[in-house]
Amino acid sequence: MRLRFLGTGTSFGVPVVGCRCEVCRSDDPRDARTRHGLLIEREGRRLLVDTPPELRLQLLEAGVRHLDDVWMTHPHADHVHGIDDLRIFTLRSERPLRMHVAEEHVGELRRRFRYIFEKDTDVPPDSAVPDLELAPFRDRRPVEAAGMELTPVGLPHGTFRSFGFRAGGLAVLVDAKRVPEDARELLQGVDVLVINALWMGNPHPAHFNVEEAVEAARRLGARRTFLTHLTHRVRHRDLAERLPDGVRPAHDGLEVEV
Repeated sequence: MRLRFLGTGTSFGVPVVGCRCEVCRSDDPRDARTRHGLLIEREGRRLLVDTPPELRLQLLEAGVRHLDDVWMTHPHADHVHGIDDLRIFTLRSERPLRMHVAEEHVGELRRRFRYIFEKDTDVPPDSAVPDLELAPFRDRRPVEAAGMELTPVGLPHGTFRSFGFRAGGLAVLVDAKRVPEDARELLQGVDVLVINALWMGNPHPAHFNVEEAVEAARRLGARRTFLTHLTHRVRHRDLAERLPDGVRPAHDGLEVEV
């Protein structure tokens, strides 16, 4: 299984518009972070995790020509507002693209993207609209996606939940504040853990900071951990030097074998 980090930034991205901080002015390409997106490939099949606003550019950079399934962690704008860029895949394949989304988020997606999911909308004939097939899932009930078995894990994120998953030796936990106690056994001993981490210090009410993410990785016994969803308050080089063995910051374009 191979991971490619398409985007490793938060909702603002890095550089932040109008910001002149050291990280936003950095000439290190690892400090340029588009919004969160992840590509998982196994035996020629591809699962896309989230559809951020920069999705088109991310997929061009990665040379992606086909997708088999999409996993939507939650319906915040920085994770879904590139959804229209999926239309090229359904136009090319002439079949629906399956999108896995938690049952509790289906209604929000249908309301926000009514032109995609409701057939009675006033879409002009022959318009290019993504042909997406919603596949609702429930917490902790395994599903098949892109030829892999994924077990969803609901994660506290502000007033509602974001949904990560475990797939074999991989666990993806994005936009989380903590790992529920009853999910730790499921996630224990993963080879690769992908986990969000905004910055050092100053805890956030809806996201892990770096220290909390590192502690979560330690408690889960992850062999390798990659921090994503990073802000402009952390420089890649500096963060890498301060992290313990087995933990490193991800960056856009990073590829990892599981």
